[in-house]
Amino acid sequence: MNVMERIEKLRLVPVAVAETAERAEEILMALTEGGLPVAEVTFRTACAAEAIRAGRRNHPDMLIGAGTVINAEQCRQAVAAGAQFIVSPGLSRSVAAECRKAGVPYLPGCATPTEIMAALEEGISIVKFFPASVYGGLKAIKAIGAAFPAVRFLPTGGVDASNLAEFAAESRIFAIGGSWMLKGSREEMTAKTAEAVKIIAQTPIGSGAGK
Repeated sequence: MNVMERIEKLRLVPVAVAETAERAEEILMALTEGGLPVAEVTFRTACAAEAIRAGRRNHPDMLIGAGTVINAEQCRQAVAAGAQFIVSPGLSRSVAAECRKAGVPYLPGCATPTEIMAALEEGISIVKFFPASVYGGLKAIKAIGAAFPAVRFLPTGGVDASNLAEFAAESRIFAIGGSWMLKGSREEMTAKTAEAVKIIAQTPIGSGAGK
């Protein structure tokens, strides 16, 4: 099973923002204990590459990617640290080129038909929809997705336990990103992660199509 197949099976991509490598490790432990062996470690903080490197070493069975990657240099740093997938808030052709070179999946942020068409020109058919709540949420995904039947979405921003099932039921959704389960103590993060995993397990894919 390749990286994208693993993400599709898990249906969730927790977005981890950690100020220190120690906090990143605490987050990864909570995710593991909560039954969700995947994380997108964002490049919003200086310790991102270090956290990815340590995470790959300490959690070899976990899927660890890099998020908020906005240029080629960050992409190279992330790949060198062992990132197994790359996520951006927007579409960067230079990041796409680096990912192709490294053989690493790239999920760029796309919120408009023009951006989606640019992604398709790069050979990318799975895109991040960010920030989902600002750009119309599930209603927008359904409307835009109707014009691009081959495209699937990773909505992030504005998704939490209260509306997770609604997003998970939509067949156009590849997986769902978010950071709501990664707040608080390790015990709190573990509990919220386990709750999210349970919601996903109880929500059949496609049960929300057409609603």
